[in-house]
Amino acid sequence: MITAAQARRVAVAAQGFGEAKPAGAVTRAHLKRLIARIQVLQLDSVSVAVRAHYAPVFSRLGPYDRDLLDRAAWSHSARSPRLLVEYWAHEAALMAVDDWPLMRWRMAEYEHGRWGRDIVKRNGKLAEDIVAAITELGPATAGQIEAHLESEPRGRKGPWWDRSDTKWVAEALWASGVLTTATRIGFARHYDLTERVLPPDVVARQVGEPDAVRELALRAATALGIATEADIRDYFRLSARQVKPAIAALVADGELEPVEVEGWAAPAYLRAGQIVPRRDRGTALLCPFDPLIFFRPRVERLFGFHYRIEIYTPAPKRQFGYYVWPFLLDGRLAGRVDLKADRAAGALHVLGAFTEDGRDRAHVAAELAAQLKQMAGWLGLANVVVGERGDLVPQLRTALLH
Repeated sequence: MITAAQARRVAVAAQGFGEAKPAGAVTRAHLKRLIARIQVLQLDSVSVAVRAHYAPVFSRLGPYDRDLLDRAAWSHSARSPRLLVEYWAHEAALMAVDDWPLMRWRMAEYEHGRWGRDIVKRNGKLAEDIVAAITELGPATAGQIEAHLESEPRGRKGPWWDRSDTKWVAEALWASGVLTTATRIGFARHYDLTERVLPPDVVARQVGEPDAVRELALRAATALGIATEADIRDYFRLSARQVKPAIAALVADGELEPVEVEGWAAPAYLRAGQIVPRRDRGTALLCPFDPLIFFRPRVERLFGFHYRIEIYTPAPKRQFGYYVWPFLLDGRLAGRVDLKADRAAGALHVLGAFTEDGRDRAHVAAELAAQLKQMAGWLGLANVVVGERGDLVPQLRTALLH
């Protein structure tokens, strides 16, 4: 039997919290090790504070040059080969280039895309035209592809299509692995042929579904440290049909150890060789899509912390705010802040600040203030401005003065 506190410590440590941050500049080697540990950086279009894929690196390694991540994900040179690639690993996410073949089974499932399959199926000719256009143009957005096709004589393309169809079909070609993301400019995806973006050996590598799922389940269990079947499934969005035999094989091979966790209704699995920390460690601001917290049932089970993103909740009905960051303090979730970066004014706005029940507000405020100052500096913002909402506001204002 493992206690709830031990499970929490294992989970936080497995995600890379509690370790010393780099003394100097964060390097490509630091980033590579982090990705090997947490596997994915989820992508999201919301940029009210900072885009989601940048935040987990900051939370674990401290302030770093975001160009480092941009170069790793969306550029390539002989001296600095592409390190990351986009795909449906969890949701749309960055993952290691070498791991792209582990998703071939999903690419086969998404032959006609993840959504809008009827649109894709009735536009087979458009798919051919898009591939031909990208072959000629090089990396291009859906709008650029559409403009190119519209500029050609109609007779070369066959029947006309609705303007939205180009994006649907390009996304389907991306999901099926025919195309991938060559770069992003202003966060707009520029598609290119996969074989022109990824190394030939990666493109050529074939991994069958059972082997791929076993490896993905092992990667998920390692990133989680301790996990239920549902936790493991969620990390790479696997199905129960896939995961049950994979877990059984990993247990049989000694890679996972079945354990009971105090207060958990479902059986759990501990990664073999996982050390159980003796004390709680780890302090960081966590964006809503951080791998430690992106599976909300696990957050509640580990931390007793009820968390929902309220972007789509009408403002009057929001409990905590639009884009709320949980605050990890000494290995526990101690509060949450609604953040917005006002780049024109050079300020990081704390629109709301809240403490979890039973926590020392003065201590939470002091540690949170330090994290907010560091985050503001990382984002190139001169000030941290605290709003009116939340029980932590008075103490946080005071702490920011020191």
